[in-house]
Amino acid sequence: MKHVDDIKPKKNYLPYDGTVHYYGPVFTREDADSYSDSLLQGLKWQHDEAIIFGKHITTKRKVAWYGDYTFEYTYSGIRKHALPWHPLLQIIKQNVEEISQQTFNSCLCNLYHNGSEGMAWHSDGEKDLKRHGAIASVTFGAERKFGFKHKSTKETLFLMLEHGSLLIMKDQTQDHWLHRLPPTTKINAPRINLTFRTIENFVM
Repeated sequence: MKHVDDIKPKKNYLPYDGTVHYYGPVFTREDADSYSDSLLQGLKWQHDEAIIFGKHITTKRKVAWYGDYTFEYTYSGIRKHALPWHPLLQIIKQNVEEISQQTFNSCLCNLYHNGSEGMAWHSDGEKDLKRHGAIASVTFGAERKFGFKHKSTKETLFLMLEHGSLLIMKDQTQDHWLHRLPPTTKINAPRINLTFRTIENFVM
């Protein structure tokens, strides 16, 4: 990781109704490359499942979920079971907590094999998440566009998430803003996204 004193967020990326800080790359290129390879090979990836409009679907995107406890978490209508922390995820989590001055007890990991895989507009408003808590998003691999859309005004904003970068969403962001990872035909490389979260209402 870069020296914490050298890591400063840009001003709040959102114009109103929430807080998003983008720190840019917080890991050195060497560490980011190494972490990306290790996570790709070392995590227990599986195809994601979701209930959408009453239908049970399986996505091309793969996920893995890790946490402090072997608890359950409802995401996209599916109960998911946390795995014990992978050692590298713990290292990354400690770095993210030092930078953000936040604490997290779980991590939802996403693997996008190429640009054809993305996420539609949504907000992370699951009832199990800490209300108005921080969600830290770390990117390894392909640089991808990431968007925000206000639920009422429909204003949209986009930024590029770089290899080894950190983005923090907190406060009322999930109440008022949707976010997405749009698909693209221009990207052929994989992207790993680590979203560190705080789960409060969990089942052991």
